[in-house]
Amino acid sequence: MPSRKCKVENTNQKMQIRKYSFSLFDLPPQQSQSIFIKEHSFMFETFYKINKAFVLRIAFCGLFCLLPIYSALALDDDEFGLLKLNSIGREVAFHAWGGSPAINDYIQWVASQVDTQYGITLNHVKLTNTSHAVSRILAEKIVGRAENGSVDLLWVNGENFTRMKETGLLREDGWAYNLPSFRYVNTQKMPDTISDFGIPTLGLESPWGRAQFVFGYDSNIIKSPPNSAVKLLNWIKTNSGKFSYPQPPDFIGTSFLKQLLLHLVENREVLYQPVSNTNAEEILEPLWKWLDEAHPFFWRRAETFPVNNAHMNRLLGDTEISIAMSFNPAEFASAIEQGILSSDVKSFIFEEGSLGNVHFVTIPYNASSPDAAKLVADFLLSPEAQLHKANIQIWGDPTVLDIEMLPANVKKSFKSLPQHPAMLTMQELQNVIPEPHPSWVKLIEEEWQKRYAAGS
Repeated sequence: MPSRKCKVENTNQKMQIRKYSFSLFDLPPQQSQSIFIKEHSFMFETFYKINKAFVLRIAFCGLFCLLPIYSALALDDDEFGLLKLNSIGREVAFHAWGGSPAINDYIQWVASQVDTQYGITLNHVKLTNTSHAVSRILAEKIVGRAENGSVDLLWVNGENFTRMKETGLLREDGWAYNLPSFRYVNTQKMPDTISDFGIPTLGLESPWGRAQFVFGYDSNIIKSPPNSAVKLLNWIKTNSGKFSYPQPPDFIGTSFLKQLLLHLVENREVLYQPVSNTNAEEILEPLWKWLDEAHPFFWRRAETFPVNNAHMNRLLGDTEISIAMSFNPAEFASAIEQGILSSDVKSFIFEEGSLGNVHFVTIPYNASSPDAAKLVADFLLSPEAQLHKANIQIWGDPTVLDIEMLPANVKKSFKSLPQHPAMLTMQELQNVIPEPHPSWVKLIEEEWQKRYAAGS
């Protein structure tokens, strides 16, 4: 018969554990977990030093002592449970774009949740350009900083993911596929959840949102929005000063250039090949011709550009421009709900379709808190966080989860999310154009700087 002797030296501690082992059963799992962590951290400090096999042996022969701890944690499985134990009190530096107040507020909500549920402190390091964080990680690798890196979790996709993959900057244990919440991702139905700009992710990054390029316009001024590259050019010429786009390498600005190119190029398929395999100069010529014609009629004659799409929304709200753009179909509805834009703003896309992709989070190879970063990534992918994010009153970022795979109550909550007249319907958005090969992004940005950047 297994011994009931527990190796808890302090009698008062033993009584506290016994007391809470019963009271915590009456609380929801997350709440009980939070209370137990905060009130009895001394027990978890002990577990930091215990390996998995030893924990299993103790669980068998010392059930009466360990049952309260197990019930409080509500482990999904042994491995993920140990991630939780190892992450208590850890800090996670989440490097993510910081140009949107709504997104920043959402990340702060995430921070409060992972603090409550896991005892993790999430620090949002606000980026203006993701490449800055990638360059920092690369610099750390060059100097041999293989541990305790400055970036634990990074919002990334496209060319930055490819760059990190090619230079060995990613944690390569396929961690993303092992996240408990990944079971709600339907990779057959949504193959872009495991392919980033056509590059297989191989579990090196975890999806956490969908994006599609849309325009927003003032319906008081524009009755029939220009829904093609040719129509947009003509509209710009007849409405001088009322259009612009963020200056590349801003993500939205570069996306606008890709959107134009996809509609101007003679053979779109060539853009899905690496630049090195094509006559790039000839392929890009229609884009430069379009911009050369349009720029003289831009806001401030294209001598300066909006900083980002948040800046564009302010210009649209102040009627300085009449058309803005976003990579979030709910952007303008959300901005209306937040009082940034008037209810007269509507959305439109080009009639032949619009650029779309999935955005991801990844863990660098030298992250200081990789276990805690995995927990944060899993929470970002969880039905709870995805539902909160999809609400246009919060952010409005479309989910990467298959709603039909979710529990009935969660599925109902998704289908009950508020709709808005500024948003396009799913049917209107169904013609999605995949992202070009990531090598085109660098070339487009470099050539744009040569031609149009201030002082060039």
